[in-house]
Amino acid sequence: MGVCNLTFTQNFTAVGDSLTWSAIVAVIPILYFFWALAIKKMKGYMAGLTTLLVSLLLAAIAFKVPLGTAVMSATQGAVYGLLPIGWIIITSVFLYNITVKTGNFNIIRYSVLSITEDRRIQALLVAFSFGAFLEGAAGFGAPVAISAALLVGLGFNPLYAAGLCLIANTAPVAFGAIGVPITAMEGPTGIAAFEISKMVGRQLPFLAVFIPFFLIFIMTGFKKAWEVMPAILVSGISFAVTQFLSSNFLGPELPDVLSALVSLFALAVFMKFWQPKTIYRFASEQEITADTISKKESYSGGTIVKSWSPFIILTAFISCWGIPVVKSALTGNYDGTNIMLKGINLVGQAMTFTAEVPLLHNQVVSGATGEAIAAFYKVELLGAAGTAILLSAIVSKFIFNVSWHDWGTTFFETLNEIKYPLITICSVVAYAYVTNTAGMMTTLALVLAKTGVLFPFFSPVLGWLGVFITGSDTSSNVLFAKLQQVTADSVGMEPVLALAANASGGVTGKMISPQSIAVAAAAVGLVGRESELLRFALKYSVMLLLFICILTFLQSNVLSWMIP
Repeated sequence: MGVCNLTFTQNFTAVGDSLTWSAIVAVIPILYFFWALAIKKMKGYMAGLTTLLVSLLLAAIAFKVPLGTAVMSATQGAVYGLLPIGWIIITSVFLYNITVKTGNFNIIRYSVLSITEDRRIQALLVAFSFGAFLEGAAGFGAPVAISAALLVGLGFNPLYAAGLCLIANTAPVAFGAIGVPITAMEGPTGIAAFEISKMVGRQLPFLAVFIPFFLIFIMTGFKKAWEVMPAILVSGISFAVTQFLSSNFLGPELPDVLSALVSLFALAVFMKFWQPKTIYRFASEQEITADTISKKESYSGGTIVKSWSPFIILTAFISCWGIPVVKSALTGNYDGTNIMLKGINLVGQAMTFTAEVPLLHNQVVSGATGEAIAAFYKVELLGAAGTAILLSAIVSKFIFNVSWHDWGTTFFETLNEIKYPLITICSVVAYAYVTNTAGMMTTLALVLAKTGVLFPFFSPVLGWLGVFITGSDTSSNVLFAKLQQVTADSVGMEPVLALAANASGGVTGKMISPQSIAVAAAAVGLVGRESELLRFALKYSVMLLLFICILTFLQSNVLSWMIP
């Protein structure tokens, strides 16, 4: 289709030929979403659906997007919200529910308590280290969904479990899903992913050292956090050092997985030789703790391993799904000669469905490049991380000797349990796609780019904003990488620092992203209380963003020796 037939060209100054007025209009859906959740206290799915409606109206009226084009971009986002994102949530909660229904979660809970009965240390082990491992292996919603569910099963308050896991997920997000957020920036910018990895690895370790203390401080206050400072330092420093070394010498693929494993192992070993003087427990769980302690001799090592096996299998599957050559086969894109991978590739092709989005594919011209934008519905069933989790649930069925009837019943109970969060996720991703199609996100970015010499300070805000809207550091990096690079060149900032700032700033927005909020709420049974979770996380998100902004500004000026 030729450019002459295109129906819409993005105009970043669509409102009164003014970038300022256009940006004011573009920010309205964001402000509305905050108002709907935090002040009006709407249910998450109602806030998501009405925000989508607001964005559709503004895109059509203010930014002159043909209504059909705007609506079809929303359907494209909704499909992506359902798969892969929603599929991960369904299968993650399903796997957790299997362990609960078979009674194996009680043994998992015991095994964590056997390392320590202290709830502060459990938060470090599960929310920080184990959550980071899942982020490195899978990304998307799996880390928060699974680690938050584990904490609730251990006896944590659902709101705090979800909130702590959202905050803990800050440190590893930029290297999540085997480094995809970093490698995604290489294509649009031409800057090697390894170089970006090095720079991100000189920012996030500062957060990684701080986050463990921050978690316990939020959970218990300064005095109680100080009591376990040795454990906090072991957890944070071991993670940060490994993250720096792996990101600077190995590349972007393994920092999360290696850092998480080192941190988990280091803390578990440390706890064999050190315990806090006072064991911190929740008052409401005295009986649960006492009951668990009384069973200390009742579970053998083999029984504990068997109970953990769903998550061990999950780790193996997700790690395989993250290997680039395997991923290409699972999605039907493998062009090598390996017989096994060629067989997987055939199945992957059969389970991958691609179709042009009507009224949208090549119907929108980018206001930045002047090129037509392709738009497809793309469903990769075999290659989706959720499918890896589902396979883990199938293997777990045989390990735990669960009947197909009970297995299926649990699956449909899970679907019913999270139907409203799925609506929330689909609607907010649909909103993100509408704003991208209209050029509203780029309009906001262009305003920040006009800050000149202060741009290094505001550069991370672009990433924060992008992740808040899209729910993905990868999407945010793809969306703003070129803008960051070009703006950095124009103001005398090192482009690789601007790209790293986008990724690092983005991780601080993950905890307040509507998708993340919906995922966390679904995992811990807080459906309908998303507003409480947003209010809990918002102030911490802004605080951590400010830290990244100051660090980036200093690295662009005083600490320029840190740039590779």
